[in-house]
Amino acid sequence: METNALIKQNILIKLSRFFGVSPEEATREQMYKACAMTVRDILSEKRNDYKKLVNKKGGKRVYYMSMEFLLGRSLKTNICNLGLEKQYFEVLNEMGFSLNDLYEQEPDAGLGNGGLGRLAACFLDSLSSLNYPATGFSILYEYGLFKQKLVDGLQVELPDVWLPGGEVWLVPRTDRTFKVRFGGKVREQWKDSRCEIIYEDAEEIEACANDLMISGADSEAVSLLRLWKARDIGGFDMSLFTQGQYIKAVEKSTSAEAICKVLYPSDNHVEGKMLRLTQQYFLVSASCQSIIRDHMAVYGTLDNLAEKVAVHINDTHPALCIPELMRIFLDDYCFSWEKAWELVTKITTYTNHTVMPEALETWNEDLFRLQLPRIYNILCEINRRFCDEAWNKFPGNWDKISSMAIIAYNQIRMANLSVIASHTVNGVSALHSDILKTSCFKDLYRMYPEKFINVTNGIAHRRWLCYSNPSLSALLDECIGDGYKKNPSELRKFEKFADDKNVLESLERIKHANKVAFSDLVFKKTGVKINPDSVFDVQAKRLHEYKRQLLNAMRIVDVYCALKDNPDLDIKPQTFMFGAKAAPGYDMAKQIIKLICAISADINKNPKIAEKLQVVFLENYCVSLAESLMPAADISEQISLAGKEASGTGNMKFMINGAITVGTLDGANVEMLQECGKENMFIFGLTTKEVEDLWNRGYNAASFYHHNDRLKRVVDCFNHGFNGESFSNIYDYLIVGRGGISDPYMCLADFDSYMHCKDEVARTYLDRNKWNRMSLMNIASAGKFASDRSIEDYAKNIWHITKIKSEKK
Repeated sequence: METNALIKQNILIKLSRFFGVSPEEATREQMYKACAMTVRDILSEKRNDYKKLVNKKGGKRVYYMSMEFLLGRSLKTNICNLGLEKQYFEVLNEMGFSLNDLYEQEPDAGLGNGGLGRLAACFLDSLSSLNYPATGFSILYEYGLFKQKLVDGLQVELPDVWLPGGEVWLVPRTDRTFKVRFGGKVREQWKDSRCEIIYEDAEEIEACANDLMISGADSEAVSLLRLWKARDIGGFDMSLFTQGQYIKAVEKSTSAEAICKVLYPSDNHVEGKMLRLTQQYFLVSASCQSIIRDHMAVYGTLDNLAEKVAVHINDTHPALCIPELMRIFLDDYCFSWEKAWELVTKITTYTNHTVMPEALETWNEDLFRLQLPRIYNILCEINRRFCDEAWNKFPGNWDKISSMAIIAYNQIRMANLSVIASHTVNGVSALHSDILKTSCFKDLYRMYPEKFINVTNGIAHRRWLCYSNPSLSALLDECIGDGYKKNPSELRKFEKFADDKNVLESLERIKHANKVAFSDLVFKKTGVKINPDSVFDVQAKRLHEYKRQLLNAMRIVDVYCALKDNPDLDIKPQTFMFGAKAAPGYDMAKQIIKLICAISADINKNPKIAEKLQVVFLENYCVSLAESLMPAADISEQISLAGKEASGTGNMKFMINGAITVGTLDGANVEMLQECGKENMFIFGLTTKEVEDLWNRGYNAASFYHHNDRLKRVVDCFNHGFNGESFSNIYDYLIVGRGGISDPYMCLADFDSYMHCKDEVARTYLDRNKWNRMSLMNIASAGKFASDRSIEDYAKNIWHITKIKSEKK
């Protein structure tokens, strides 16, 4: 049957079977779900075929564990990856529906927060596209992170309800359930010459698998994302219910379901910390049991596990897979400690994503022992054996050994555990990987130098360029062919058009059309009008002090002051946009959001100034909004304090869409500069070494304030306030400090350099030929930052997996 006819037939069947309607009667939501189900069926069939192929060839699989996968919407990506967008467009048009409308019907999958989750999603896309056998593991969060609402500039967190529209992509696996134990006590009992572990008064939770298929572009492989849902075993108490104690009757079920309610529950209280720990162990226990079960089903032995399985820890959240695997090998398969440890260290690898000390996860030892008694016992033994090894390396140096230990000072350190147990540890940019070796893990590096390597992050370039910016993709097809879609390094061919006037003019037209489209989208969603002829200056990333949205706000205040002095100042209209969520318990981040919103409101009270300066905070920033924003941006703000950002991936998405980076020499900015040349980026600020030297000399923020009139005026404005509200707390944060530390991320030290840099940006933007050439060079230089390249690095240097394809391919 011809493809269009087959698609139409399948859609009609879904509409009739699941909704009892014809196309004429169907709502947009029903049609979206019917289409999604037809795509899911295609992917399920492909997945089954590929699984058989991998089993037949005995291919090594990678299992990627992550607390978050920020997938965004699936319909568009899957249809495009399958090469069926034209066919679905035609079939739906014939039925009276718009495919683009159906794309908008889908909610963003609430399974992630920021760069960590988006990276994981990009990696699954590339693993499928490159035909590597892969499974991701995470939790089926009911509400995801949160939906951000701004009320008078204050962030309010609302439930992010995504499952009613997103569950259509899930395949419940009632045949894949595993028990996970919490609390109680454990004791050893010898029986038949083996040691049995007896659990007393432990709570048992059932982990139920829900599978989500991840398509690849023009590939045989379909990756699997297995999401675990918690269910209490025997949680409904009938006797209590019959007595009228209805709440108590379902109390245990409610407690179990809390595990999957929300991604990253606030942990500024004991209950939140306990829930986070419970979530993390629930994820890894179910996942490890699933890995071993599936391996045994194919091979019937664990003797070849290291040749067939790679387990990857995406940051420290899934690090408990290490003691959990040990538990399975020791308790369920009766391995000796030495054999179990050898196997764990052969299959486990770890990516570190942060150099921030507070983000290197630790757990209170007492809390941990209470919730996970058996895992605590295993960790104690891992720690004891490691400390013996460290003593041989550093005899008598207890301070050094205690800093490297997994358990010390009533804390259990997940990062140290991950390094000690993994055969390979990687950072996510060249600079970040160097910092891991020279700072964060310098002593562990001295013990295990062979473990540490770098794999620079990457993005799913098909999604962020080809599908999000089809006009630019069409121009690239016309100029260099479509080979870059499978081989992103071919983007370099675009360089030869750097002085082609027609191509540069086409780039400018495409950018302006994207700006118009984004302005229309924002107006439709919020009623806010954005001038598409203004410069789109964008900072879109998690709200954190080190990312320095505050420094960006200081630049805005500087421009605002200049315009108040002279409203007729001859400058190009500028629109500063922010997309960011603050963690619910992060007060300073919320204050910065409030400041930005107050500045925006204050500017809007001055109509003449507002014609030249606008500030827009994009409420509830998410993947689908980013897909429209990135192609429209002129300037990409990547201004973290040098040495603090591990890599970044938003910087790469902006780059591949032709935005010009304003940034510090931090994270992947360093490698982006190497790829596109200093003449095509705007770099400012202290280097990592200069930051360290300044701290060591004694950083005095107030001295910068008192010796720079331009800076002093901006900082004083925080005291005076905006929109009728003083921000003296931010003034104090910068000048007076907290706990004796003022301006901890050196906004004042980098202020002057940033101002001069932004002045240069403004001048350069007026030279349209030069700007468009810079934009083209960024696009042409972005191939290195595709996740396809990252995955090839992981496959070759870390996981040691090979592509599995049928002979016909």
